[in-house]
Amino acid sequence: MYIVQKQLDNLRALVQPGKVVVLYGARRTGKTTLLREFLKTETEPFLLVSGEDIAVQGYLASQSVEKLTAFVGRNRLLVVDEAQKVAQIGLNLKLIVDHIPEIRVIATGSSSFDLARSVGEPLTGRKITLKLFPLAQMEIGRSEQRHQTDAHLESRLIYGSYPEVVLTPDNRARERYLKEIVASYLYKDILELDGIRHSAKISRLLQLLAFQIGKEVSYTELATALGMSKNTVDRYLDLLEKAFVLHKLSGFSRNLRSEITKNCRYYFLDTGIRNALINNFNPLQLRNDVGELWENYLVLERLKRQEYIGESANSYFWRTYRQQELDLVEEREGRLFGYEMKWGKTRAKPPTEWQAAYPEAAFTLVNQENYLEFIGAE
Repeated sequence: MYIVQKQLDNLRALVQPGKVVVLYGARRTGKTTLLREFLKTETEPFLLVSGEDIAVQGYLASQSVEKLTAFVGRNRLLVVDEAQKVAQIGLNLKLIVDHIPEIRVIATGSSSFDLARSVGEPLTGRKITLKLFPLAQMEIGRSEQRHQTDAHLESRLIYGSYPEVVLTPDNRARERYLKEIVASYLYKDILELDGIRHSAKISRLLQLLAFQIGKEVSYTELATALGMSKNTVDRYLDLLEKAFVLHKLSGFSRNLRSEITKNCRYYFLDTGIRNALINNFNPLQLRNDVGELWENYLVLERLKRQEYIGESANSYFWRTYRQQELDLVEEREGRLFGYEMKWGKTRAKPPTEWQAAYPEAAFTLVNQENYLEFIGAE
């Protein structure tokens, strides 16, 4: 069964001559599946290659217009999967789109640091970027009725939304799959970078963060717990963001002295990965972290929605020294929107300090009754 990915529509709309569409996403999130579905409707000759193929690397790293033209041949679409594996891929793709008329190019990468660094400057003005996440509820919901979605909500919180997890009904198989990702794929791109050797410490860092969802993170405390420098912790966190493991929220402030902005909060791009890291797949009634899972789920589903429908928003959390807070603040359309995310609550009032400081801002409680409007509406 194929769950239609929202980025399929966007990919079809954005692929055009003279441009390189760069598709980023974590391993196992369905980039290759997306490409195959896209190519099913392609009417012109195309070439699909992997950047992990040594022979492909030899051509695509050549910086020779003659070699690149011969490699592309008569094809009118070039698709390079795992493009970050090719040396100087950005410069070579620039040569292709500049010297081969009517060529369209798609490049994918499982981490954004290598590929972004390679394609950034060479492809200025020629690049369109898309991101792919584990399946979004707005995608899954296309093939579900509301009662089915409600029935599957607990599974989403516990096992996450990787495509194979969603399509696998057996919970034991889901657990094995998620543990395999953590053991084999989660840090792969980071560990291939020069100077990164401590996979055990990266794992421990993520475990510490798994117990701090929805709370401000102190880099100094993390450094002390891990026995490494604060700068190293900062670097690892940055790489984990770029490898699509974590998502960071900064504190919102318009310079009110009572507002906290120094620290950040971190969320996992998939709740199943978070639970695999701490080896906790217990049902919700046996857990004491349901609120944290709910908040993580909603923040990331909101992020997916904004990416897929092209909604521009700056996202933050908000908290004051008097412990008043909002889980999520969005700045968009010239307005502020505050959100409180509660698993059990059905009513809530906006914090008094928020109302006083931002009287024109909107406030919404997101709970089990209205969450689909928050994460699924297009």
